[in-house]
Amino acid sequence: MSTTPALSAPPPGGAVDPSTDATDLRGFGYEPELRRGIGSYASFAAGFSFVSILTTVFQLFAFGFSFGGPAFFWTWPLVFAGQFMVALNFAELAARYPLSGCIYQWSRRLSNATVGWFAGWVMIIAQIATVAAAAIALQVVLPSIWSGFQLVGDDPALTSSSGATNAVILGSILIAVTTVVNVIGVRLMAIVNSTGVTLEIIGVLAVVVLLLFNTERGPGVVFDTGGTGSGLGYVGPFLVSALMAAYVVVGFDSAGELSEETRDPRHIAPRTILRALAASGIGGGLMLLAALMAAPSLTDGRLATEGLPYVLTSRLGETGGKILLIDVAIAIAVCTLAIQTAGSRMVFSMARDGVLPFSAALRKVSPRTGTPALPAIVVGAGAAGLLLVNIGQAALFTAITSVCIVMLYIAYALVTVPLLVRRSKGWPHEEGIARTERGGRLFALGRFGIVVNVLAVLYGIGMILNLGWPRPEVYDPAGGHWYLHYFSLLFVGGALLAGGLAYLRYRTRSPHSWRPLTTVVPAGAEGETA
Repeated sequence: MSTTPALSAPPPGGAVDPSTDATDLRGFGYEPELRRGIGSYASFAAGFSFVSILTTVFQLFAFGFSFGGPAFFWTWPLVFAGQFMVALNFAELAARYPLSGCIYQWSRRLSNATVGWFAGWVMIIAQIATVAAAAIALQVVLPSIWSGFQLVGDDPALTSSSGATNAVILGSILIAVTTVVNVIGVRLMAIVNSTGVTLEIIGVLAVVVLLLFNTERGPGVVFDTGGTGSGLGYVGPFLVSALMAAYVVVGFDSAGELSEETRDPRHIAPRTILRALAASGIGGGLMLLAALMAAPSLTDGRLATEGLPYVLTSRLGETGGKILLIDVAIAIAVCTLAIQTAGSRMVFSMARDGVLPFSAALRKVSPRTGTPALPAIVVGAGAAGLLLVNIGQAALFTAITSVCIVMLYIAYALVTVPLLVRRSKGWPHEEGIARTERGGRLFALGRFGIVVNVLAVLYGIGMILNLGWPRPEVYDPAGGHWYLHYFSLLFVGGALLAGGLAYLRYRTRSPHSWRPLTTVVPAGAEGETA
């Protein structure tokens, strides 16, 4: 079983000794290798940019509206509330296990090496697919800003041959750039990411304010189902439209992924996880409401096909619309960067424990940059390779990007379920003993922990079923391929089977890597058995 090290009191005057973070990490059995160049805002930016509401709401508004009408708005606060229950549990874990590759680390320390390995495996697959999905979104934006970005053919639609090919080119260029940024070092990544997030927040505020000054109707529009159903007949369309919010509100755990590169992570990471999700939830909800109130028409069909870009260009004109599109393109770039960074830290964390093929190479950290370069290259290459599926198979790529969200929810469940089991046995035990780097109490849910954890587990299982349900209108809208109808089940089953085979083979080769971990508690500090 692992031990959660507790920190001794901080130096007089409230300052935090830089060596405190290093001592804390050694308490988990790891030597400090990554550079701690991330502060509070950069940590917040990592989570906010992964969610990237300006990117994802922009892309997926039409999807939600087409199935649920204006009342699909209510899926947003429901999904946000469910994910906030998950985030509260993650914040508690981030304070106690400030480690890179947090989903993997939390899962295995709460349960065992096998469950932890599968949590990491599922997360890596999901993150690689999500990098590709984020990068390909450039095709939706750049040709609309300037026709010169359409490098192949003249049809920018993702469903066309030229549009799909151009999307692969633009996406691959973006992934190459984000890979270089990641290889150069975490400090540059933090600067780029923080700058991009600042611009994205400004863009979100601008969209909300400008649309609210151009409203056509009042907020009561959110009670209109738009003819998609009524009473119990609206449950089905509502559940499908909820996938829009479920696709968006993920990735807030990125602040935990970068814990070993964050200063004072026990204090900062829990707070930035919650702040990133709260800011995304409030900003995204206001964008949805403002768009519904400002849309020129709810019945002409354009909201269901063109979505938010239709509202912006109609209300703000071509110039104003293009300025906001540039901001969306920036948001897409930093979103891709943040996801790739999180994915590379997951690969590094597992390789450091020797539980991945080629672990010796994947766990190397550049002494010059303090960054694991090869994991970033692996994640980038995997995402670029996945982009190639979009050439001539746009429906298949859409299905893959949908399923990657299912995988993220499964990885989250592999943390929240073991955590609930541990809570039933009295976890955590250290209240009043362990401290943050600044001498404060660790973030804790206290007596509400069990309730919050149960809600998180129920929400997660329910959303996994909703996301993975083989609906033809989601996975095979054209009705041309039977396997797309059941793609979610086939993909998740295949990923778990491949993971099982890889796990068995690698465990046989390196059984010593799977012995229960023991960690060293810093001298003079007390801890609790986790």
